[in-house]
Amino acid sequence: MATTTQVKPGRPAGLIQLSTLIQDRLVVLLPLAMAFGFIVGLTGNVSALKGAVLPLTFMLVLPMMVGMDIRKLFGKIDLRLHGATLALNFLVIPFVAFGLGLLAFPDSAWLRLGLLLAALLPTSGMTVSWTGMSKGNVPEAVRMTIAGLIGGALSVPIYVSAFLGKAIDLPASVVVTQIAVIVVLPLVMGFILRTIILRNIGEARFMGEVKPLLPGISTLGVLALVAVAIALKARGILSDPGMLWTSFWPTFLLYAINFALSSLVGRRFFKLPEAKALVFGTVLRNLSIALALLMGITGSQGGEAALIVTWGFVIQVQGAAWYVRFAERILGRQAASAGITEAEA
Repeated sequence: MATTTQVKPGRPAGLIQLSTLIQDRLVVLLPLAMAFGFIVGLTGNVSALKGAVLPLTFMLVLPMMVGMDIRKLFGKIDLRLHGATLALNFLVIPFVAFGLGLLAFPDSAWLRLGLLLAALLPTSGMTVSWTGMSKGNVPEAVRMTIAGLIGGALSVPIYVSAFLGKAIDLPASVVVTQIAVIVVLPLVMGFILRTIILRNIGEARFMGEVKPLLPGISTLGVLALVAVAIALKARGILSDPGMLWTSFWPTFLLYAINFALSSLVGRRFFKLPEAKALVFGTVLRNLSIALALLMGITGSQGGEAALIVTWGFVIQVQGAAWYVRFAERILGRQAASAGITEAEA
């Protein structure tokens, strides 16, 4: 693979700055997208917006897949660390989400589905970013991201069928089809596109000019899909504004429990860099794919459940930012070394 191509300085700087700005302002932009969708939903016929769900899904998922180097999964792996991560992600947190769903939404299987999907799709680009900022083990965080995506794709049909199969008339084939369209197809397309781009411009320009743009494009897709989800449910929200709080508190509690459990495991069994990777590899969820999958499965019925995923974006960004500041204190030790930096990934 060519790596000698020189990056042309300054050419993509403006777009990269815009991409970074969009990501950094996500907590502000999400409420604006919600407000915009709410206004649109109240002022007109929004049924045509259902047709925008699939294109927007690709807009948010495909850039994520292009930026993912799946080869990282096959490097040297800390099996103990990944075993603990997978156990928390797929044997503990889904059951916590299911229990919270029964407690918070005993009469709404669709809301329980939203909370379950938020819990079943662990790790995203944020996992790598926040692990790097906290001086954690970034190479392992990269592998967690890839393993989490694959594990989530395999586990969603199983858990949805087991936990909600009797409450929701949702054939397993529908869930499997949506996983194929929203996860597997973009993953394959992303790998092909990444290979083509690397062959044409080289790895240096890809890493310097293309990859920094991808999260911003994906975030724009998230904002647009949030607006569509809220627009489709705007009249329902107006008739029952209490659903804003109803959808917020169980989502907040899910993250609080997740942070606590992951911190306890990291503090007890792992060194500081690995403990940080464990926390960010289990607490931060791939909410972009969760939102896309939710809308693909439920259509207009997913608008209310989409509030849960939207709150998740807000909570996990703020939660990660605070956790970075107090990670050493929470994990019970001072950083004896600088850890492993993102450049080593």
